[in-house]
Amino acid sequence: MTRVVLLLVPRVHVLDLAGPAQVFATAADHGYEYQLAYVAEQEEVPTAQGLTVRADVHWPSLTPADLVVVPGWRSPTRPRTAGLTAETLRRLVEHYEAGGTVASVCAGTYALGQAGLLDGRRCTTHHDLQDDLAARYPRAQVVRDVLYVVDGRLITSAGIASGIDMALHLIATRHGPAAAARIAREMVVYSRRNGHEQQESALLRYRGHLSDVVHRAQDIIDANFTSPLPLAELAARCGVSERTLTRQFVKATGLTPLRYQQALRVERAEHLIGQGATVEAAARAVGFADARMLRRLRSRA
Repeated sequence: MTRVVLLLVPRVHVLDLAGPAQVFATAADHGYEYQLAYVAEQEEVPTAQGLTVRADVHWPSLTPADLVVVPGWRSPTRPRTAGLTAETLRRLVEHYEAGGTVASVCAGTYALGQAGLLDGRRCTTHHDLQDDLAARYPRAQVVRDVLYVVDGRLITSAGIASGIDMALHLIATRHGPAAAARIAREMVVYSRRNGHEQQESALLRYRGHLSDVVHRAQDIIDANFTSPLPLAELAARCGVSERTLTRQFVKATGLTPLRYQQALRVERAEHLIGQGATVEAAARAVGFADARMLRRLRSRA
């Protein structure tokens, strides 16, 4: 069971909180073992939108498999500070140093800065706050105009709805792109624009269209991307001709079905390599006969 702990600060933005929470709750509905917990330094936390959220003042026990997320908040003054106690900041640091993942949405990045977790690391925040964040934490490497930044087990996202993209990325890296696709489709979330496209899952990047036939084909590919999938079989399962499927697929995504499948394979292989797998082992795991094709496709990226 993976515990997702959301650390709430007074005047928290509702969508900063609800976006990631909905992604992991939907993942749990699909059978993935996630359990959400809400903690704060006070039992009743006012939000920026006028709602009051109840939270636990006692932290649950955490393991390296667990995730701590700090949603953003609205501050009436600048510079923005979370006003978190030394004890709360210590918990963030201890979880990270124990091998856990720490993430933030929008101004939540400031809490990570207060904890010293941004020093020497790449990060981002809402575009209105990037200059201030860089000035306040000069040792942080602030990346501008992206949805989220992954620096090892530290993940920071930009404003408001980008927390959804970040959470879907975590689902994709932990459970594969097909899992993220199912959750995204249930939430009616597809591609979101990003200046650094390599930070978006290929699965989400090519979902920003309205073609039911192409979405159906993508669902099939997503669930079977490590296996051979002849175009004739794919077209038959979608109820159209091979020519029609290819034409509509290219129009909707800019890729052929084969190129889309290869993009998913390469993305998954990159994750496996990042986890310590050899190129040869990663190639076999994602369905390539050998490593030559994987190397060729990686060189084009």
